[in-house]
Amino acid sequence: MSSIVGLQGKFKGNEIIKMLKTSKHYGPDASGVYLDDIKLNINLDEFDDDNEYEIAFGHNSLSVYDSEDRQSLPQPVRNGNLVLTFDGVLYNFKTIRNLVQKVGIEAEIKSDAEALLYLIDFYNKGDLLNAIQMVTKFIDGDYAFSVWDGENLAIVRDQLGVKPLFYSKTDDLCGFASNRQALSEAGFTDIETLKPEHILYNWDDVAPAQALHEKILEGDVSKIDKLLKLSVGMRVEELYEVGVIFSGGLDSSYLALLLKEISENIGLKIKLYAVGKEDAHDIEAAKYAAKFLNLDLEICEITEEMIRDALPSVIRAIGDDNLMKVGVGLTTYFATKMVAEDGIKVAISGQGADELFGGYKRYLEGFVNDTLNYDIRNDIANMYHVNLERDGSCAMLNSVELRLPFLDKKLVELVLNIPDNKKIVSMHDDMRKSILRKLAFEEGLDYEIAYRPKKAAQYGTGIDKILRKKILKDTDLSEYLE
Repeated sequence: MSSIVGLQGKFKGNEIIKMLKTSKHYGPDASGVYLDDIKLNINLDEFDDDNEYEIAFGHNSLSVYDSEDRQSLPQPVRNGNLVLTFDGVLYNFKTIRNLVQKVGIEAEIKSDAEALLYLIDFYNKGDLLNAIQMVTKFIDGDYAFSVWDGENLAIVRDQLGVKPLFYSKTDDLCGFASNRQALSEAGFTDIETLKPEHILYNWDDVAPAQALHEKILEGDVSKIDKLLKLSVGMRVEELYEVGVIFSGGLDSSYLALLLKEISENIGLKIKLYAVGKEDAHDIEAAKYAAKFLNLDLEICEITEEMIRDALPSVIRAIGDDNLMKVGVGLTTYFATKMVAEDGIKVAISGQGADELFGGYKRYLEGFVNDTLNYDIRNDIANMYHVNLERDGSCAMLNSVELRLPFLDKKLVELVLNIPDNKKIVSMHDDMRKSILRKLAFEEGLDYEIAYRPKKAAQYGTGIDKILRKKILKDTDLSEYLE
């Protein structure tokens, strides 16, 4: 992951630098700007540009890839009149690179950003918007990017909103950024979220013809296992090590099991990270599951003092003092802090499984009222600002990129169209996620793990109890938003 920022209107060069400084933790390894021309590997503390500009872009890079074949190169990148900043990962990077080279483009493509840039250039026949619409049908990834052709600006977000993107408009100045704080630093107050699959084209919102969650297809249960394995594999391709945010429950244990199978072929190093009070449900479950999987487990035993210390930065990152969001955000923060301390830059999370497979208890009502399919589709459509921005922001406080195998677009399309009674079998189905539990058990998880009842992170870790019984007695969480 990284961070992208941009301004259009009338402003001074130092304004884009201030935005980059605010989001530096999103990409601590390198910074670059486009101010009439591209300047890479700049020192944000020493860079000074008081000149006035009408358009500028900035990028902070988190270096995830560093092989001969694929690298996380500094940005922005440029080809002719096209300038691009990219945050994210393309899971079909090799396919894109091969296509671009087959059509005669002779550039040496080492990074995801370069592959995307040349693909846009290939499709661009003088209509940038049409080119972007063609490209987004082809690419598979988690991304947010901007591209400028000298006259037109397109700002784009992935199909599910895994990567964050915010924007704001005034009469004199428009801006976008990977996090809200960067826009606030530039003086913007009315900040909006760009919706998944939407394109902000010259600051006008262009919606997709049909959103991912609206597609009605044939759902083949037999394909779920294959697609999930492919999704997990793509998310660790060309990585040497990966962390797993681990509770010992169904979702994280299933992913850890699949990762272990993959690691036997590619030598991937896997480590599990669990968070909770000493006697927390998730700690005991994580210990049991890690032993069963024979994988290394690191535990962060949280205390009241640790939570008090982390609260200000976590609440500001989330931009919300909602107790549930804060509880889950703290879990992500503490887990990714351990990941970062071990020098690992990518963590796998089971986020999205509950929405896709009917894991929440409230889905029982939808099952009874025959609205489950609608409820799940609605949750998938809105999880970008309910869950994904929260988790991504808290992970990036530690400069760790989250990857979410359950939110692979092909898997999501398929599972959304699986019949409701494959996910919840009756109004008394206290376990829920029936099909996922069955698959996990058949794949090799033991019964106790595969059929362990769901417990939300803030409760399973004991964080919610500490917040309610101790911290809220003398602390107003809203004060951290000021």
